[in-house]
Amino acid sequence: MQTIDLDPTLSSTLEQARQPGLTLVIGNKNVSSWSMRPWVAAVAFGIPFTEVRVLLDQPDTSANIARYSHAGRVPVLLAGEMTVWDSLAIIEYLAEQFPDKHMWPQDVAARALARSIVAEMHSGFSELRTQMSMNIQARLPGRGRTPGAQADIGRICEIWEDCLSRFGHHRFLFGEFSIADAFYAPVVCRFKTYGVALAPAMQAYCERVLAHPAVARWVEEAMRENDPTPLHDLDMPRE
Repeated sequence: MQTIDLDPTLSSTLEQARQPGLTLVIGNKNVSSWSMRPWVAAVAFGIPFTEVRVLLDQPDTSANIARYSHAGRVPVLLAGEMTVWDSLAIIEYLAEQFPDKHMWPQDVAARALARSIVAEMHSGFSELRTQMSMNIQARLPGRGRTPGAQADIGRICEIWEDCLSRFGHHRFLFGEFSIADAFYAPVVCRFKTYGVALAPAMQAYCERVLAHPAVARWVEEAMRENDPTPLHDLDMPRE
C-alpha cells in the first residue's frame, strides 16, 4: 500500500490519485475514526489501495478535502473517475466489488444483524462521540463519562455481548473478522484511551480487535504521528 501526504502545491498528487485502482483519502490516523473504518476493512481483507492523507484541523483542510469530494469530509474513495464518500457507502462499495472476500457474514441472519449494528454505529452514539472523541495517543481515564456517554457504552456492550454469544464463538462479532468489527474498532480505541472498565468477555474482545493485524497497523501508525490537530489536542495529555 502506497501512502501519499497531500501537498496542495503539486498537481501530480491529484493526478496520481486518479490513476486506475483504488485511492482512499483519509485524515490523521490518531483522531480520524471515520477514516479508520474503511481503511481497516480494506487492509483486513487484502484489498489494494493507495492512501492519501489530508491533515485535519489545518487552515487548508477544507480546501484540500474539496479536491476530492464536495462533501467536505473524509474518508473518500476514488475508483478511477468515480468518487464514493461516507464510510458506510465506501464499505458497501468494497463489499460489492470484492464479493469473494466475504466482508459481511455469509449467514443471512448474521448478515442482517451485522448491517443493523453497523448502521446503528454509523448514525448513533452521539454522546460518546462528543464526550470521548478518538485520540489514540492520549490516555484520559474516566474523562467524558456523562450519563449519555455511559448509556452509549452500555448499549455498545449489549451489542457486543449479543453478537459474540450468538455468532462470535469467542472470536470476533460474527466469528471471522468482518465489516462490523472494523466499524467498532474506533470504539475499542476510545475505550482504551478513556480507561473504560469492561466485563472480562468484552475486554477480551477488545484485546482481540487491537491484536488484529489491520487494527494494530493503524494504531502503530497513529502512535507515530506528530501532526498538530488543535481541535482534538486541547487538554489531551499524551501517553
